[in-house]
Amino acid sequence: MSFFKQTAAVLFGLASGGVIAGAVLAFITKVGVVTRLAQKTRTKDSLKIYESALMLGAIFGASTMFLHYRIPAGYVFGAFLCFCGGVFYGCLAMSLAEVINVIPIMTRRVRLTRGMFWFVLAIALGKTAGSLIYFLVPGFYKF
Repeated sequence: MSFFKQTAAVLFGLASGGVIAGAVLAFITKVGVVTRLAQKTRTKDSLKIYESALMLGAIFGASTMFLHYRIPAGYVFGAFLCFCGGVFYGCLAMSLAEVINVIPIMTRRVRLTRGMFWFVLAIALGKTAGSLIYFLVPGFYKF
């Protein structure tokens, strides 16, 4: 590969990674994980700390894809990190459960009375087809 192609690949990779990371963090913010966590723990004054921790966690998590960290603290620190990840995913799941009321609200606004079965079935089949292609077609997700 020439120098220009490598430079372009690096720039496009960084730009697309930045866009994806921004979209994921925007989604997490829109779902309301940070604000709900601050409300439930009665620590609304610490929102900056929550947001900073979320950003640092996203940067650390993304960098583990290409930098292989070695944690010298051992299994105790690794177990603590796994616990923190579980807490985060639990908070995200609970926030999504609150936001999931979007489908009934949308169907009322669009006045979708007939065909609700087909709407939900199309979502489920699309999700299933995407998962099957991802896991069963070798090399499909590699480029």
